[in-house]
Amino acid sequence: MTQTRPYQRRALRLVIKPLAAAIAALLMQGAAAFDPFTVTDIRVEGAQRTEPGTVFSYLPVKVGERITQEQADEAVRALFATGFFRDVRLEVEGSVLVVYLEERPAIASVEVTGTKEFPAETLVKVLRDMGLGEARIFDRSVLERAEQELKRQYLSRGRYAARVTTTVTPLPRNRVGLVLAVEEGDLARIAEIRIIGNQAFSEKKLRDEMSLSTPTWLSWYTKTDQYAREKFAADLEALRSYYLDRGYLEFSIESTQVSITPDKEDVHLTIAVKEGEVFRVAGIKMGGDLLGRESELEALLTLRPGDVFSGAKLTDSTQRMTTRLGELGYAFANVVAVPRLDRDKREVSFEVLVDPGRRAYVRRIHISGNTRTRDIVIRREMRQFEDAWYDAEKIRLSRTRVERLGFFTEVRVESAPVPGAPDQVDLNVNVVEQRTGSLMLGVGFSSTDSLILSASVNQQNFLGTGKAFAFGLNTTKSSRTISIAYTDPYFTPDGVSRTFDLYTRTFDAAELNLGDYKLRTSGVGLRFGVPYTETDRVSMGLLAENNKLTLGAAAPQRYTEFVNGIFDPVTGLQTQAGAGASVSALLANVGWSRDERDSTLNPTKGRYQVASFEVTLPVGDLRYARANYQHQWYRPITKDITLALFGDVGVARAFGGVTYPVFKNYYAGGIGSVRGFEGSSLGPGRDPVDNSPLGGQTKLVGSAELIVPLAGSGQDRSFRTFVFVDVGNVFPLGSIDFGEMRYSTGLGLNWLSPLGPMKFSYAFPINRKPEDRVQRVQFQIGTGF
Repeated sequence: MTQTRPYQRRALRLVIKPLAAAIAALLMQGAAAFDPFTVTDIRVEGAQRTEPGTVFSYLPVKVGERITQEQADEAVRALFATGFFRDVRLEVEGSVLVVYLEERPAIASVEVTGTKEFPAETLVKVLRDMGLGEARIFDRSVLERAEQELKRQYLSRGRYAARVTTTVTPLPRNRVGLVLAVEEGDLARIAEIRIIGNQAFSEKKLRDEMSLSTPTWLSWYTKTDQYAREKFAADLEALRSYYLDRGYLEFSIESTQVSITPDKEDVHLTIAVKEGEVFRVAGIKMGGDLLGRESELEALLTLRPGDVFSGAKLTDSTQRMTTRLGELGYAFANVVAVPRLDRDKREVSFEVLVDPGRRAYVRRIHISGNTRTRDIVIRREMRQFEDAWYDAEKIRLSRTRVERLGFFTEVRVESAPVPGAPDQVDLNVNVVEQRTGSLMLGVGFSSTDSLILSASVNQQNFLGTGKAFAFGLNTTKSSRTISIAYTDPYFTPDGVSRTFDLYTRTFDAAELNLGDYKLRTSGVGLRFGVPYTETDRVSMGLLAENNKLTLGAAAPQRYTEFVNGIFDPVTGLQTQAGAGASVSALLANVGWSRDERDSTLNPTKGRYQVASFEVTLPVGDLRYARANYQHQWYRPITKDITLALFGDVGVARAFGGVTYPVFKNYYAGGIGSVRGFEGSSLGPGRDPVDNSPLGGQTKLVGSAELIVPLAGSGQDRSFRTFVFVDVGNVFPLGSIDFGEMRYSTGLGLNWLSPLGPMKFSYAFPINRKPEDRVQRVQFQIGTGF
């Protein structure tokens, strides 16, 4: 500690005494000294925006009362504290108390220029919330705080060279205009990430566990090369978890260093770690209030004696116990694993202490965040009810059902204790809404149709009711499809759905030189779906369909045979120019589906199965039946790699002595089938007239995909690449010739882009035949609203 010499202390006293006197004089100058007197009137001078009544409310006296010097000083301090005034003085004129005010200027306008990282309108709103808005009183200290906060926001985005220059322009009527000019500067990139002290794992392996990275070819989108304090802290936790999961119980991060180059363009990160030794589990003992369920709780342990310690397994074990207790109604159960280390043997033992707390029931369910979606749409998905025992499994299922609606980017369900009622909880369901409508645009290229365009408009949450409306349009130079569908998922309170379908399809084969005929199909349908488990649903419905076939002079033979097979030539429906047929059918359909996927958007595990059967009723001209089955299966191979298998089988046949309608044949090829071949181009044979695919009454298609995150995308899962193998074809009824199967392989990209989902694939046909039509490139893109 520094010592002050005697002559220094005398000098300090000489300086401090005049300074203290000056400060006291400044504090007293607002109210000139006077003797107490009785106030006969109060006058306010200099107030332009402030109402006199506001000033009077801060004065300690009223007309007719006595005022003292102490009261006057307190009034000056109170008026200054409002922040409205630059200067306040109290003077006495006879027995009249005069309050002289100099108001602070008001803010006439606030403008932010030069910002691209943040919307200027958003920044203006934030400034207004901080006190820098139009009509607010101008305070330079608030302006300085706003400048510093704005700089901090730019620092969090990696713009360390950002500068903010403020201009205050005086305006008439005691007003000012504020302009905050921002120079954002160049974006600082992470040039290097160094990890020192690691022995067991390579630096590259550890960097792969981090979300931050040095620049990659995808950094323009993922922004993983932009330093942020929160992301760096999360990466340090990821490294800690990585080591703990592999037995390094005493792993620690010794230090971190973040350095920026003088030009503020590059950031260098250094992480020093201490790995420690690998520990094994010596034993695990249960303790606390086990509710007589010790064996049941022990069975939930995934960490066993003899195992290498794993933080993830320990957390999973305690979480499973907490969940099980939650299923029994113990909403605030607490399970803690207390370790005991034996460093000599490199072993660790745990005592798992269980505190179930009191059993509780749910009093109320509160829903928030749904600005468009109605409450009932969320409440009807809840499997945890009000005034019922708390059940963690039902709450988990409720959250899953709300997520599967597809209306929200985030669904959080939290339990909150009820004050004064230890056996009651409230559930707070908070959702973050997303765009539930989509405008999908598809583009394809083929050697026949050239450019193929498709579009569809879907709104899965129509007017916030949870009902779905879809309009689809697909057009090429040879065909056009228009479809409309409307679904009410809760036609009944029990969850029975109802769907209306309306569609029309036209196809002009002459445009593709495939023959001189046209086909127009129109239909209207009604379907009902009935859920009978949380993952299973059956459906049933009716469909009325009309097919108008117009044959020209060079109509394909199969269409000629079809028309002659149904209609008596005496009726005049011969295969001559302009001749044709209009056939109708009423179909009954029944279906079943099971969805056990963990996500409908990016599934990594689970199954999705759909089976359907349709048959014509004895009304109309056609007699046929079709059965279809589709199966999707997902399994994670590693944390990042997923294996996906797909199968599609279909069988159709005619009955009643009526010819099977050729326009109901199955076809293979294209997206969703055998990639690398044109859509609907594969089949068992060719028409002898126009060499077009005949299609078949039996379909067998399979596919395998290995899905991995895109290299360079870091932890971002919106980019996923895949390699695939497709196999399949269609065949005549009752015969499958595996020698005629077509195979293809290739690679593709799925991207959940800001414009909507995008899919791209490039395929290589393996065993193409001379008559096969190849289409290697296919992609789709969509946008949401």
